[in-house]
Amino acid sequence: MSRWNSTNRRSPSPVTILAAVLLLLSIHPSLSWRPWPHQKNNSTDLQFETSKKYEGSSEFVKLRYHMGPVLTANITVHIIWYGTWPRAQKRIIRTFINSISATAAAPPPSVSGWWKTVTQYTDQTGSNVSRTVRLGQEKNDRLLSHGKTLTRLSVQSVIKSAVNSKTKPLPVTPKSGVYLLLTADDIHVQDFCQNVCGFHYFTFPSIVGYTLPYAWIGNSGRLCPGVCAYPFAVPDYIPGLKPVKSPNGDVGIDGMISVIGHEMAEMATNPLLNAWYAGGDPSFPVEIADLCEGIYGTGGGGSYTGQMMNDGDGATYNMNGIRRRFLVQWVWNHVVNYCSGPNALD
Repeated sequence: MSRWNSTNRRSPSPVTILAAVLLLLSIHPSLSWRPWPHQKNNSTDLQFETSKKYEGSSEFVKLRYHMGPVLTANITVHIIWYGTWPRAQKRIIRTFINSISATAAAPPPSVSGWWKTVTQYTDQTGSNVSRTVRLGQEKNDRLLSHGKTLTRLSVQSVIKSAVNSKTKPLPVTPKSGVYLLLTADDIHVQDFCQNVCGFHYFTFPSIVGYTLPYAWIGNSGRLCPGVCAYPFAVPDYIPGLKPVKSPNGDVGIDGMISVIGHEMAEMATNPLLNAWYAGGDPSFPVEIADLCEGIYGTGGGGSYTGQMMNDGDGATYNMNGIRRRFLVQWVWNHVVNYCSGPNALD
């Protein structure tokens, strides 16, 4: 099921995606599979055939570079907190963003190891996506300046208000800044929960005054955790599948972390929708995280998440951050032509 859309598009139906996955699995035989050494299997591993290994296929994926810019300057992430956000939830999200560049602050498999795949993408000069991702300034919009229901277009108006605010406006840094609009669990956004959990795009100068890469991600904990916080919650149409325990004790936020990672990776490699993507239509790109949707470990594909890990309390994760653990979807590695993550087994 395609839960993320990176541009203004509707996702293909679950039936269509399942048929495509089954076709790929029937073509590619199972290869070597083994559990992560010295780690406990997660609780869902035995629900599926453990000999299968599907992490994308170089024969079916034609990811190309379209000569546009990637984020080569040190990346600064500015956050707009839309709605009411408890401090504990903010801390989890901040820690994830700070973990992206924390190469020495977390043991492998780490968030910084996951970002290393993203940094392999280059622009036409050969410059790589920056390894440095830092937390920038933040703006609280507790009073819901644009209402409790947002459209895709009004999302840009929220960003405009944040950068043009009379008090503590967010800085405008088109070449190195990315802007995250994060909506609380009672905010409705156009298409949210209808196979859309987040998207990225760029602001229109006619609305905001600048061209800025941005992403919106919603907290699905109250509205649709089975759609946007999988596998910490499961959809009703998959009977018998049990959710796994979230590593930070908040299903909505732990599900949100993976969507943030998804959109961050795609903003870095395709900020203006003219850099790295598959397909011939830039208005309908298939980007580096789209290609690995739902894959969190070796063997992942279809309804199987891949080999993950459990901590001592039974929570499921696949990478370490700064004093926290996270479950983050893999991204496409164009060097080896398959999905990759720091917890890969081979």
